[in-house]
Amino acid sequence: MIVVMSTRELLACRDFMRLWWARLAGVAASQMMLVAIGWQMYDLTGSAWDLGLVGLLQFLPALALVLVAGHVVDRHHRARIVALCVAAQGLVALALAAAPFDALSQRTLLLALSVVLGAVRAFQMPAQQALVPLLVPPVLLPRAMAFSSAGLQGAIIAGPALGGFVYVAGASAVYGLCAALFGVAALLCLGIRHADPPPGQPVSLDTLLAGVRYVQQNKVVLGAISLDLFAVLFGGAVALLPMFAKDILQVGPWGLGLLRSAPALGALAMSMALTRWPIAHHAGPKLFAAIAVFGLATLIFGLSTHFLLSMAALCVTGAADMVSIVVRQTMIQLETPDDMRGRVSAVASVFIGASNQLGEFESGATAAWLGPVGSVVLGGAGTLLVAALWWRWFPALARRDALVQDGR
Repeated sequence: MIVVMSTRELLACRDFMRLWWARLAGVAASQMMLVAIGWQMYDLTGSAWDLGLVGLLQFLPALALVLVAGHVVDRHHRARIVALCVAAQGLVALALAAAPFDALSQRTLLLALSVVLGAVRAFQMPAQQALVPLLVPPVLLPRAMAFSSAGLQGAIIAGPALGGFVYVAGASAVYGLCAALFGVAALLCLGIRHADPPPGQPVSLDTLLAGVRYVQQNKVVLGAISLDLFAVLFGGAVALLPMFAKDILQVGPWGLGLLRSAPALGALAMSMALTRWPIAHHAGPKLFAAIAVFGLATLIFGLSTHFLLSMAALCVTGAADMVSIVVRQTMIQLETPDDMRGRVSAVASVFIGASNQLGEFESGATAAWLGPVGSVVLGGAGTLLVAALWWRWFPALARRDALVQDGR
């Protein structure tokens, strides 16, 4: 009965639900756009290097803007920041839909707009993460993180699958649908109400670096986000999915869409389970177990030549990664003062971006050297090694029991 009432209380948080629906639309659009960009780039160039370069160019702006983005999030209305970022992505989708260029110019445009997307997400990710604690009470935060993730994973499932099927009508059709969804998400975010942040200290190098210092000094937070960084950096295979779909599994754009949706399917199932049964104890050991399962499933995917087995392995990676996401995000938000959440979330976003976008570049670069199978197998083995090393180097994280500590 307590669980049911807690879930009802969560659904009664109107501004949280507005954010939930906005992220649902925005993530679906973002995933469709990634499918279209990845397939279009590989169709144009047939280059693993170019697939990885798209990820690198999305990561570099996030790294360059991390200090500025965190400060902006802590000093300004977070929901409006998210609305502006989502609207900007809608403009990028419109630019891609209307681009009447030849193949060489299309490649340049895709790479240039990847930089724009990276810059926008440098502000969007920390704003979204720091916004949730303002919309729900602390006792509901672990459940809110899991419930939010359930919706996002639903969008990640539907988005790539829908994008893959719509791509049959051409890339412009996908980008046009993305622009419409980004517009809906921006309007929902503009309706979110929360207190304006209090006046902060004047901008200085000291205030800009406060988030970096906090993460460095908090070993549990540092261990959690760096574990996720290196595990996904080595174990991520998303950037190579166009190669696996076209060359190894021999399926078309529809198959690529389903492969991109598979991790989200596993993550959705896990997030629904975590919404119903939140992690209350043994958070650290469960986190490390999830990372190890992620590495093993990545190895299986890399060695598979059967579409259904590949789908199943990707589902398992998504379920395991969801445990890591909920544990990491809950720790960061509960253990960080609100006036620093933007800066700390910005630092965490760089780690997340490195694990995703930089991981895509790493996968593309190693695939150009070892081939796609060798790249993914090496990455899965690297993830297992990282889990073993972090268990030794961050004992406080490995022994962490409750996510929500007494008094929070």
